[in-house]
Amino acid sequence: MNCLPIVDRELRVAARKRSTFWLRVAAAATGVVIASGGLILGKVYGISATHMGSVLFHLLSWLCLAAGLSAGLFFTSDCLSEEKREGTLGLLFLADLRGYDVALGKLLATSLRSFYALLAVLPIMAITLFMGGVTIEQYGKCCCALVNALFVSLAAGMAVSALSRDSQKALTATFFVMLLMALGGPVADAIVANARHRPFQPLWSTSSPGYVLLAASAWGRSLFWSALGVTQLMGWTMLALACALVSHTWQERKRAGASTAGSWTYAWRYGGPRRRRRLRQKLLERRPVAWLTCRERWQSRGLWALAVLAVGGFVAVLVASPPQEAWIFWNYVGGLFTLLLYVWAASQACRFFVEARRSGLLELLLVSPVSGSQIVRGQWQGLLRMFGLPVALLLGVHVAAATLSQLGFLRVAAQASAVTTSILTNQSGTIAGSTTVVSTTVIIPAKGGTNTAPATPSLQMAATPGRVAIALSAAVAAALSTGANLLALCWFGLWMGVTSRSANLATLKTLVFVQVIPWFVIAFGTSMVVGVLMAGLSFRASPGQPVAFLVWWPLLSAVLGAAVAVAKDAGFIIWSRNKLRSSLRAQAAYGLGQPRFATPPPASAAAPAPPAIAAPR
Repeated sequence: MNCLPIVDRELRVAARKRSTFWLRVAAAATGVVIASGGLILGKVYGISATHMGSVLFHLLSWLCLAAGLSAGLFFTSDCLSEEKREGTLGLLFLADLRGYDVALGKLLATSLRSFYALLAVLPIMAITLFMGGVTIEQYGKCCCALVNALFVSLAAGMAVSALSRDSQKALTATFFVMLLMALGGPVADAIVANARHRPFQPLWSTSSPGYVLLAASAWGRSLFWSALGVTQLMGWTMLALACALVSHTWQERKRAGASTAGSWTYAWRYGGPRRRRRLRQKLLERRPVAWLTCRERWQSRGLWALAVLAVGGFVAVLVASPPQEAWIFWNYVGGLFTLLLYVWAASQACRFFVEARRSGLLELLLVSPVSGSQIVRGQWQGLLRMFGLPVALLLGVHVAAATLSQLGFLRVAAQASAVTTSILTNQSGTIAGSTTVVSTTVIIPAKGGTNTAPATPSLQMAATPGRVAIALSAAVAAALSTGANLLALCWFGLWMGVTSRSANLATLKTLVFVQVIPWFVIAFGTSMVVGVLMAGLSFRASPGQPVAFLVWWPLLSAVLGAAVAVAKDAGFIIWSRNKLRSSLRAQAAYGLGQPRFATPPPASAAAPAPPAIAAPR
C-alpha cells in the first residue's frame, strides 16, 4: 500500500498536464531570449566577455528569484481554500487520510510546474561559467538559493491557504507575508545600523530568501549557509503548520451573528443600513451590475488606506527636507507600491466573473433583460466608482515623487562628475596631446589635441528649469505608462475572469500576458534603439558626454518605453472589450469543468446500427 496516496496521484496527474510541459518550454525560451539580448547589448557597447558573464548571471538569478517568490501567490495560496469553497476537502478526510497527505499532495501537485520551469533556466545560467566572472561555487550556491526561495514561497502560500477561504484574501495575505519575509529582515538591520551609527550587519537579514541569493553570489566568506538554514527552518515550519491546520479548518464554522445584517462584520463588509439603502436607490434601477460590484466596500477601504499611506509618507519626507539620495531611494519604494497596485488590479478585475460563473449568477443575469454589453459596462463602472479616486491620488503622488527623484539623480550625477574631474585635475593636470574629461565611471579623451583644462560638465552649468523639465518629462511618461497598464490589466482581467477556472489562475495569466512578457520585449527593444540612437548622435564627441549619457539614457528610455507601453495597452483594451461584448454569452454557456470547444460528431461518424437478427422459427 502506498504510504502517500494523494502525493502519488497528484504527481501523476501534474506530470501528464500539457501546462507542465509548455511552462518549462516557455521558461527556457525566456532565458535564452534574455541571455541573447544581453550578449547583443554587450557586443554593441563593447563590454568584455568576463564582465558580461557576471552581469548575465546576476540578471538571470534575480529574475528567477522574483519568479520563485511569486510562485506561492499563484500556485499554492488558493489550493486548499478552493477545495474548502467547493466542499470537496471534507470528502478526503472521510477516507483514512491525514492532514499531511492532503497538504503534501497539493504542494507537490502545484509546485511541479514551477520547479520544472526553474530547472529549465539553470542550464542557461551555467553558460556564464564559460564566459568568466562566475565561479562554480557561486553557481552551485545560487542554484540552492533559488530552489530555497521557491520552496519558502510555496510553503508560505500553503500556510495561508490552510487558514483562508476567500481567494482574494489569500492572495493578498500571501503577498504581504512574502514581502515581509523578503524585505523585513534587511530593513530591520538597516534601521538598527542607522540608529546606532554603525555599518550594516546582517542579523535579521538571514531570514530573507533574497539575502540568501545575495550571499551566494558574494566573493569570499559570507553567511550563506546560516541564512539558508534559517530560511529552510521557516519554510518547513510553515509547511508543518499547513499540515496541522488543514484537517481542522476545512469546516465552515459560523460565529453567532456573523452573517446577520446587524453584525459588525456585515457592516464592515457592506456598510451600515443607511449606506446600503442609499446605494440601492442610486444604482439598482439604472445600473444593477454596478450595484453588485459596489456592495462590498472593504477592497475600496484597503486601497484608500494604501493611498493615504503613500500621501502621508510623501508629505512627511517632503517636510523633513532629506538629502537628494532619499528621493532616489523613494523611487524604489514607489516601485513596490506600483507592483502591489498591479497585483491588486488584476485580482480585483478577475474576481467578479470567476465567482459569478461558479455560483451561476452570470447565467441568471444573461437570461434577465440585462444584455452582455450592459453587464460589462456595469462591471467597469463599478470598478471606477470604487477605485478611481484613490488610484488617481496614487498616480499624482507617483508623478511628484518621480520628479523629485529624477532631480536628485541629476544633481548627484553632476556633483559626482564635478568632484571626480577636480580630483583628477589636481593630481595629473593636463595631458599633452589630449584633454581628459572624467565622469563617475568613464574616462574619454576628447578630440583636437589641445592642452586646455578639463571642461565643466554641461549638466552642472544647465539652468534649473531645464533640469525640472527633464525630470518632469520622465515622471509624466512613467505615470502615463502606469495608468495605461492599470487600465489594460482591468480590461484583460475581465476577459480572463470569464475564461479561467480560478481567480488566481486568471490573475496569473493577466499579469503574465499584459505585464511580464511585454516588459521583457519593451525593455530589450528600447535598450537597443536608445543605444543605437545615442551612438548615432556621437555623444562621445561632446566634452560633457559622460553626464549627458547619464541624463539622456534614462530620459529617452522612459519616453520611448512609455510610448510603446501605451500603444500595447491600447491594443489589449480594444481586444478585450471586443471579446467581452461579442463572446460573453457564449463563454457563460460552458461550465467550469466542460471543454470549451465541443462539437457534435458528424452524421457519417455515427455508430452503425446493429445487424438485425431473424426471429427463430
